[in-house]
Amino acid sequence: RVLLFPKRGERKTEGQIIEILERGKEKYVGIIEVSKHFAYLIADNTTMPVDILIPKEGINGAKSGQKVVVRITDWPEHSKNPIGAVEDVLGTPGDNDVEMKSILAEFDFPWKFSDKVEKEAEKIDRGITAEEVKKRRDFRDVFTMTIDPADAKDFDDALSLKKLPNGNYEVGVHIADVSFYVRPGGLIDKEAYDRGTSVYLVDRTIPMLPEKLSNDLCSLKPNEDKLCYAAVFELDEKAEIKSDWVGRTVIHSNRRFNYEEVQEIIESGQGEFSEEIMILHKLATKLREDRLRKGSINFDSQEVKFVLDEKGKPLSVYIKEQKESNRLIEDFMLLANKKVAEMIGKVKQGDKARTFVYRIHDTPSEEKLATFSQFLTKLGYKLNIENRKGLASSFNNLFKQIEGRGEQNMIETIAIRTMAKAVYSTVNIGHYGLGFKFYTHFTSPIRRYPDLMVHRLIDQYMKGGQSVGQDEYEKKCEYSSEMERRATEAERASVKYKQAEYLLDKIGQEFYGLISGVSKWGIYVELIESKCEGMVRLRDLAD
Repeated sequence: RVLLFPKRGERKTEGQIIEILERGKEKYVGIIEVSKHFAYLIADNTTMPVDILIPKEGINGAKSGQKVVVRITDWPEHSKNPIGAVEDVLGTPGDNDVEMKSILAEFDFPWKFSDKVEKEAEKIDRGITAEEVKKRRDFRDVFTMTIDPADAKDFDDALSLKKLPNGNYEVGVHIADVSFYVRPGGLIDKEAYDRGTSVYLVDRTIPMLPEKLSNDLCSLKPNEDKLCYAAVFELDEKAEIKSDWVGRTVIHSNRRFNYEEVQEIIESGQGEFSEEIMILHKLATKLREDRLRKGSINFDSQEVKFVLDEKGKPLSVYIKEQKESNRLIEDFMLLANKKVAEMIGKVKQGDKARTFVYRIHDTPSEEKLATFSQFLTKLGYKLNIENRKGLASSFNNLFKQIEGRGEQNMIETIAIRTMAKAVYSTVNIGHYGLGFKFYTHFTSPIRRYPDLMVHRLIDQYMKGGQSVGQDEYEKKCEYSSEMERRATEAERASVKYKQAEYLLDKIGQEFYGLISGVSKWGIYVELIESKCEGMVRLRDLAD
């Protein structure tokens, strides 16, 4: 609770905190020090400025020097230190498993499912009845494949391809029908909503759904009948949409590909199902060109990956680049997401729009854009910030100009920071970065709760159901956006930890680096080979 001071002229509003109603963060991870009568926690999180005192009865068997999770139980009014109790003993600092669990605990993600949730998952029937198949469009005789990373365990999307008698192509984007298995209000559903998303740390995945669902029932494995929700398109040679359909399907995937295998086929034109892959690649390329022409911004993201030994120690670091095989999948997923959002969001004049979950991306603030534009001018580049369309093509031209140059990394990083963040909302303002008026997330219900909400809403509306309450769904959207942000931070923390661990035995060695940022207290440098970043303090620069 804050008491506001009287406003003086143009100054910002000031005030004083007079009461704390509830703490935003109650759990802290850190190292415990145990003495004769009590213990205290030195938190890993640098935003916790004081130690947490732990009375003898709250130590829970922890030993000095161990990593533990402590929950704050009380913070007496005149005491400098809060009082807490040990909830979990993680183990010895530096151990890979302990450090990864520390990151999950720090961001409040569980690392296992409760027995009750696991039991509910075990009870789900794996059989597909003939009656259920009758209710769906049958794609089991149509060529279908999945393309995923080599180490993926859950395959939540598949593509089907069929040449039609009129010379056009029918492309199906089939998504695991999680809503068929996970019913609203059940234990699994509640747990999935609480988690909001799967979390991808360097060495493990913390799934949103129990393994029986995520890696088995809902995973679109090859040579098995699987239930899906699909967006199916009739495309001509130029990848123009002639017709489309959204509904439930049953598929039988012919082949599970990884990105590297598909990339090889695209580059050589040879290999199993190469004809089908080349057709899909050609269509995806045309879809992408059309999207960029209409004002989509072409951000290319780089992912840092590690080769780990059996104990989780990083042996080497490499950059995973987006190639044509990744883009092939991405372009069809974007098409499906856009189509589903348009189907619900586009209404005739005078009709009332139904409540829906959109993925929205706001325009960047004029202030941030102007700052970025001035910064680019100093480096000899120009950005047209006059209008939306001009800005998008100006961004794309900029990315082409800086490719392969020393300043590429820094400019791309700052460009991303200039942008607003994409979030979930029931209020559709479109997706600025993609240049779409309507966009949603429909393609990953195994690992994102909003996609599951989208599947259920389409189902309800296609059956003629009433519109759901906007306030209730807006709250769910806000919560989903917050959980997504938290998962991203946990993932980044695990990468940063592994990068630091990778450099531990390289002290004294010299590497080439790029300046990745500048602040009042120093310069940030990113090593070219490993993408590890650190700060060189101004006071350490001698000349």
